[in-house]
Parts: sequence; C-alpha cells; structure tokens
Amino acid sequence: MATQEKTYLQAISDGLRQEMRRDQRVFCLGEDVGVYGGAFKVTQGFQEEFGASRVLDMPLSETAIVAGATGAALMGMRPVAEMQFADFVSCAWDHLVTVAAKQRYRAGTPVPIVLRLPSGGGFSGGPFHSQNPESSFAHIPGLKVVCPATPEDAKGLLATSIEDPNPVLYFEHKHLYRRIKGPVPEERYATPFGKARVHREGDDLTVITWGAMVYTADEAAAKLADEGVEVEVLDLRTLIPWDREAVLESVARCSKALVLHEDTKTGGFGAEIAATIAEEAFEQLDAPVRRIAAPDSPVPFAPSLEKAFIPQVDDVAAALRELAAY
Repeated sequence: MATQEKTYLQAISDGLRQEMRRDQRVFCLGEDVGVYGGAFKVTQGFQEEFGASRVLDMPLSETAIVAGATGAALMGMRPVAEMQFADFVSCAWDHLVTVAAKQRYRAGTPVPIVLRLPSGGGFSGGPFHSQNPESSFAHIPGLKVVCPATPEDAKGLLATSIEDPNPVLYFEHKHLYRRIKGPVPEERYATPFGKARVHREGDDLTVITWGAMVYTADEAAAKLADEGVEVEVLDLRTLIPWDREAVLESVARCSKALVLHEDTKTGGFGAEIAATIAEEAFEQLDAPVRRIAAPDSPVPFAPSLEKAFIPQVDDVAAALRELAAY
C-alpha cells in the first residue's frame, strides 16, 4: 500500500475527505467549518468540493450542533460534528449523554455520530481551550472514546469512527496537529477500536498512555534506555473500548507499570486501568502501579504554570527511575 508523509492534521483532513467522497451520507457541521475551513483548517476547501449542504456552518451553539447531528443520524445520515475546542462539548452534555448515548439501547436505533474534539494543552490556551475531558465521557455507556497519537492512526480511526453505529468522541490533540509527521497509506483503511499499539518495545517497565503523552513517554523511555532500563510504551489508541488484554500481557511481562495521561488525576481514566491491573495482574507486579497525570486544577494560562501542570518528560523519567529501583 503506497504511503505519503503527512502531518497529524493532514491525515485527519484527508481521512475525512475520503469518507465524504465514498459515502454521500457523511457530512460535516460545526462553527466555521465551511467558508473559513475550520478553526484549525482541517476542513479547508471542503465546502468548495462538497457544497454548503454537506459542509454546514452552524451558529455558536454546541447544543444545536449535537442535537442536529443526533436527528440526522437517526434519519440515516452519518454526521461528523466539530467542536472548535473539546472543552465546549460540555454545552451539549444533555443531547449527547441523555439522548444520543442511550437511543440505541432504548430502541435499537443506530446513532452514528462522530464528534471531532480538538483537545489538550501546550499552547497557553488556558482553562477553556486546553482540557482533555475524555474520562467524563468514558464513564457513559453508549459512547465510544478515541484518542489517536499518530497520523496513520488518526486517519484509520476516523474511518472506523464514521462507520460505527454509536456516537464516537474523537479526541484530536491540538499539540500534535502540525508537530507530528508520519507515513500514512493513501488508500482507505480502517483501524479497529480496542487494539493497543506498541509504540516502543521494552521488558523492564510498561508505560500505558494515549494521545500526545505517547511522545512524552517515548522521550522519557529514551532517557532510561541510556541508563540500561528498557521501557515499553503502550499506546491504547482508544479508551472505550480499551485493550485490557494488551495491557495485562505487557504488565505480566514487565512486572512494573506506570499509567500516564494529560487529563486531571482524580477520576481520570488512568484510575480504571490501574484498578484493572490491581484486580487481574496483582501477582505479576513487582511494584505498586504508578500514575502520572495533571493536578486537579483548571489548566493555567501562564506558560510556566501550564508546563508545571502538564506532565513533562523529566516527571515521567523520574517516576520510571523510582519504579525501576523498587
């Protein structure tokens, strides 16, 4: 399969364009997704190609966007709705959580919505434009949660999200948009949900993570490799469903585990992973499971404070050294 080097953002854009070309039911809606091409230019040129009826500029109302997407999905369409920032999805909580997430359970009706959610910090966006609220929605039965880390996965997981008969929250980390490049197949392909990816092989310690933290973990693992400690970095790719088997296999082999995420610590999805390891792999552990996450605080504006808020490479490396020495 031929590949082309693309940024994370280009992979999302190309994947969405490919799905719209192959399936007339797929359409985009959101604030400034049409004429302007999206806040981050993911849908630039889409309205020219597909027309205003399939690339809808919506009013500044996340409630209206998600409610409209829900109705369209119930009528057989496959809407891809963009929240300009993941933080704003809370405005649509009722339609998403009370209606869309439960409709298939109640009536057997598919609700194939994809919500594109630009998430994460690293650019001084402050408390309203920098959150990673994936754990809030991982707790809701009926929703699926996707967090791609690579350009290849960004495209493949988007195709799977659009095909899925359930509402999918597709978290695309803003800090990866133009910073990460990689080979992406030019043909259409779908990456399955619930299958983790080994980003870096190792047999002394396991780091379980997703999204932008995959690269933070990889840099920390490289530092430990210089010290003779081989760290495996496991990229979950999706949180709902998540690959329990891959996590438990890696933990059983390495015997020490660290769970890393950019979301705040209390109630974060890392707690679910740590609890599962404790319940199902306790006898394989040689040390307590460690968690590194953001503190329980809104995301600060000031660059110095934001750096202290988001887990850094040195934070992860220090924790890995402690685990290795345990």
